[in-house]
Amino acid sequence: MKKILIVDDDREFRDHLIEVLKEEGYQIESASSAKEAYALLSAVEFDIVLLDYLMPKQSGVDAISEIKRLRPKVKVIMVTAFASIEHAIDAIKRGATDYISKPFKIDNLLLTLRRVIEEAKFDEGMKKMDIDQTLSALASPIRRNILKLLRDREETRLMEITRELGIEDHTKVVFHLKMLKEAGIIDQGKGKAYFHSKEGMRMIECLKTLEQYLTP
Repeated sequence: MKKILIVDDDREFRDHLIEVLKEEGYQIESASSAKEAYALLSAVEFDIVLLDYLMPKQSGVDAISEIKRLRPKVKVIMVTAFASIEHAIDAIKRGATDYISKPFKIDNLLLTLRRVIEEAKFDEGMKKMDIDQTLSALASPIRRNILKLLRDREETRLMEITRELGIEDHTKVVFHLKMLKEAGIIDQGKGKAYFHSKEGMRMIECLKTLEQYLTP
């Protein structure tokens, strides 16, 4: 049973998530501030932290480094009311694993949680194989699916990728594309279509090996 810590100053929001996630079988604790979260993290090992971006005294994004210091293995999902790619990437650079924008559908949250749990398994498999840290770009299931999609096509545009992956929020796809592009795994042509870089072609071969290794 996975343990989740909800960190948000909105009590009504926390209570709603606690009720929903407990029904899904998760063990849940909550905190109304970063300070309360630190105390819980010092005493209990959590799998995931759902962290509000804006909170009084100390923002969620500023709390990430301390959370990761206390629990290096914990996965942090940033919850933000601002659908900003810049904010999301800032959070990722500080140690967050993913983000979800308010207001969100519960189904989207549950899907994100499952993806992050899958990513944790992937990370563990990578550590066992002693894979170089640059392969961390492949940890996200969405980014892996983008690479597979681009593998089968020479060039693909944003909305085609969004449609093929079945993702409603195209900003999330933009976010993952930007992460892959910054890692040098994909590139974008003059017509704004995306395609594998030379590094990306090597990465996709590594992905095949990893999937074979991690498949039970």
